[in-house]
Amino acid sequence: MVEAADGAEEEEGETAEMLGAADAALQRNGLLPGKEAANGGGCAAARGGPAAEAEAMLPAGGGRAETRLSRRRLAVLAVFSCYSLVNAFQWIQYSILSNVFVRFYGVSFAHIDWLSMVYMVAYVPLILPATWLLDARGLRLTALLGAGLNALGAWLKCGSLAPGRYAVTMAAQGVCAVAQVFILGLPSRVAAVWFGPAEVSTACAVAVLGNQLGTAIGFLLPPVLVPNTPDDIDLMAHNISIMFYGTAIVSTLLFFLTGVVFEEKPKYPPSHSQAVLQTVPPEDYSYKQSIINLFKNIPFVLLLISYGIMTGAFYSVSTLLNQMIVTHYEGEEVNAGRIGLTLVVAGMVGSIICGLWLDYTKTYKQTTLIVYILSFIGMVVFTFTLDLGYLIVVFVTGGVLGFFMTGYLPLGFEFAVEITYPESEGTSSGLLNASAQIFGIIFTLVQGKLTTNFSPCAGNLFLCAWMFVGIILTALIKSDLRRHNVNSGIMNVDIKAVPVDSPGDHETCTALKVQSAL
Repeated sequence: MVEAADGAEEEEGETAEMLGAADAALQRNGLLPGKEAANGGGCAAARGGPAAEAEAMLPAGGGRAETRLSRRRLAVLAVFSCYSLVNAFQWIQYSILSNVFVRFYGVSFAHIDWLSMVYMVAYVPLILPATWLLDARGLRLTALLGAGLNALGAWLKCGSLAPGRYAVTMAAQGVCAVAQVFILGLPSRVAAVWFGPAEVSTACAVAVLGNQLGTAIGFLLPPVLVPNTPDDIDLMAHNISIMFYGTAIVSTLLFFLTGVVFEEKPKYPPSHSQAVLQTVPPEDYSYKQSIINLFKNIPFVLLLISYGIMTGAFYSVSTLLNQMIVTHYEGEEVNAGRIGLTLVVAGMVGSIICGLWLDYTKTYKQTTLIVYILSFIGMVVFTFTLDLGYLIVVFVTGGVLGFFMTGYLPLGFEFAVEITYPESEGTSSGLLNASAQIFGIIFTLVQGKLTTNFSPCAGNLFLCAWMFVGIILTALIKSDLRRHNVNSGIMNVDIKAVPVDSPGDHETCTALKVQSAL
């Protein structure tokens, strides 16, 4: 799968045609440097002319950077998706067997819910250090940390295979939660660094799909591997050990594959927007300033809140699904897992369809808003059909809800990258996930209380109200597709060149850096 030499990288015809069209568009608009730029026109950059802006964003030497697509990108995407899958599996494996683990460890349902919520709690304080590490030390180290901690947490769980060892399994789940911090923010970075403009949204959707598939398998496999045997604790421990040891072996294999496959970046940038970013000297990058820029970007702040609401609602429904189902359908733990599987698999299909649609149309805001509205409608229908007494109805409504709710996840990542370019994809994705974790903790605690004290309907209505707020916020987002404009050869005031440490003489040729005009 992975080629040993850089010579294995090849330029694909479709990308070459698109990049040629972008060059032609720049030439028609007078934005490609010619003889005038070569003879000193670069000094005009300090005067802010359009041609100077374009020239400042191009590599030294006056030409556009060579762009190619690497064959290795498919292996990178596959390995990342697989270890993200295992991390998501470990997140949900306790919640879907909440009644089993309550009996095994002799704790309350709230204790088991915290084995899921620890993922959310760990993410919030660690996301800024993790995104700093991604920007400062790069993609490969971050990927190795995510895969390595994932394997370590899985092996630690093997030490909790006895009643009374809840603290051990919580510590192990905490390690997996830290691993998640180095995983959830990577889909958009992997897609942007390794994939071309015609496939970047689909690649991001596939990367997110790996995490969703892990959740789906987490809904399906644990109830099969660990049936509820409350009268035989030894058999229960044996069944749990099969699940824990199997997960540890798979996650260790994926850690070694990550070390073999992952490289920092391909030899050639896959797109002009990546070529532009690679021309920025590392010393000109400020992580603190990047964070400030993102929070000054009003469309991103609106997306930050609306994404947090939608994804937090998904986390809450996933965590409490078992309790909701067995409340109305006693003894249906296996079917609860199958309904969760239906929800996530439908969402995986939605993710791929949305990714392909974005690559084809670039209608980011419209697609995001429509999917948000349909997710809200799906949640309302799921809420009022849950207690009808027909499991087949719950399967159908759960599938519809999952198609749109989990299909929304890659849309938020890609929309954020578009409206915040040239800020780091890892930073914007990390902040989106932090928002999702915060809302997820709040929603899970509140919905859990409402479900326990009143009914699942009350908890679901609480989520519906918040999702309606998310629709309004999404409608207010201004769609400014900065990355798409650069890839299309359209230069505007949103991406500009500015002098670095200029003493005030704006007629002097100065070093230039790319920054976001927020």
